[in-house]
Amino acid sequence: MSTTSLTAGEVMDRSAALMNDPAKTDYTYAAQLVYLNMAIDELVESLEESNASSTNSTSAVILLPVGKNKLTPIESAEVPHYPMDLIEIQSVGERTAGSNDTFATLGRRDFLQAFPVGQSLLYWVWERNEIKFNTNGALGPREVQLNYIAQSISQAEDEYSVIGTINARSFLSYKTAAFCAMFIGENESRATALEEQASRALERITGINNKGRQQISTRHRPFRASYKARGSF
Repeated sequence: MSTTSLTAGEVMDRSAALMNDPAKTDYTYAAQLVYLNMAIDELVESLEESNASSTNSTSAVILLPVGKNKLTPIESAEVPHYPMDLIEIQSVGERTAGSNDTFATLGRRDFLQAFPVGQSLLYWVWERNEIKFNTNGALGPREVQLNYIAQSISQAEDEYSVIGTINARSFLSYKTAAFCAMFIGENESRATALEEQASRALERITGINNKGRQQISTRHRPFRASYKARGSF
């Protein structure tokens, strides 16, 4: 069953069953949790690398005041911030603050340059975990919106945590069990068998995502390319 209400406990119940311990005598929630989170990390990284549709996100409109030429991470004291779940930027758009204009896509540069101040921010640069624009900014306040790859699944804190992604049940169950077999049970042969099942489950997730994307006209680019056609505004 495909659902976004999958909980960590459901995954760990299945993982314990795969370890022939459905009562969770040895493979308790507490013992499994760290390995479930390792499995979640692997799934997240795989989805991000393949630019799965579930990782695509568009930010709220961000106001960039006059005199500002960058967006900073949420932990920075300097504002404005970009979204805290941002992993990789696909495109950046700008428009006049307070308008209903369509966002115009900015070009990307590798390094900052100083251009005469105008109405536009001109370009964007990803530098030291900050999104920076023309060194001199713009004459008036601008609104910025990001298309980006987002952190799609959060870490589980306990068995009640909702994992919240579609089609993750099989992969996370097999992968968690594989980690448990290797590092708790120290059963390499069982871990190998479970790892094979996890790999097949991940292939199915990727395959389903690719089928959905066949309807989108796009030119394939590597994950960390300078820009992506799919991210355009």
